[in-house]
Amino acid sequence: MKTLKNQHAIGILYILMAAFFFCLMTFFVKLSGDLPTMEKAFFRNAVAAVIAVVSMGRQHISFAVPKKSRWPLFLRCAFGTAGLVANFWAIDRLVLADSNILNKMSPFFAIVMSYFILKERANKVEWLSVFVAFVGAAFVVQPTAGLASLPAIVGLFSGFAAGTAYTYVRKVAGQGVPGPLIVFCFSAFSCLVCVPFLVADFAPMSGRQLLFLLLAGIAAAGGQFSITAAYTHAPAKEISVFDYSQVVFAALLGFVFFREVPNVWSVLGYVIIIGVAVFRWHYNLKQDPPSQLVSAD
Repeated sequence: MKTLKNQHAIGILYILMAAFFFCLMTFFVKLSGDLPTMEKAFFRNAVAAVIAVVSMGRQHISFAVPKKSRWPLFLRCAFGTAGLVANFWAIDRLVLADSNILNKMSPFFAIVMSYFILKERANKVEWLSVFVAFVGAAFVVQPTAGLASLPAIVGLFSGFAAGTAYTYVRKVAGQGVPGPLIVFCFSAFSCLVCVPFLVADFAPMSGRQLLFLLLAGIAAAGGQFSITAAYTHAPAKEISVFDYSQVVFAALLGFVFFREVPNVWSVLGYVIIIGVAVFRWHYNLKQDPPSQLVSAD
């Protein structure tokens, strides 16, 4: 028998690993330098597609998608691709921590989109958390900066698209579509979308740039495996807040390698967004406390 405390600690460790891997993904994308965004997205997703196919083979998962799941799976792929491209575009133009925190608005956008896609009604506390998170995002975006705020707006859009994509993931997973198949469809779809841009505007890469993009794909796969492992040990409501450690990792890497220092308004935005995420985590635990014991071999 293992106590919930042990399972919870393992879940936290895995989600911290996931946050670090996803931070590394954005770090390697930025290190790959002045390459077209679509080229970066293609190589990142090509690695993920290969890993997904291997996973499907090991688990004997078919490529067949149930008819009722095809349209929501397509929308998952479309919004996921839009979010990925927007995030990569923003990474090249923002402080690394800024691009990470704006992408981490996705859980709050998921609350909004779940109302329309899954017909789930959020309570007043959840709607209040969404509003406060948007206030925090406004400090990061800094709309008074004029055209200079465009990359931040694109970064915020990446959070919206990711939140919408995650909502469709929940929908198709609830319809019985296996996780590796969802990952493969998204990765393959993204690669196909990138191909025309790749042909029209291909930039020759140095061996160093190719290495960084391959490392970005491997880091993204590491993040996916780690976050999956995290949620097999503890429910999302108990550990998801630790995923925001990605912003801390990004700030450290940005400072050490790029000499990036977020301005005071961005830091205030980080505090508000992470603060309301912690509040939601604490509130959800109070509403539905975890059980005291789970069994394991």
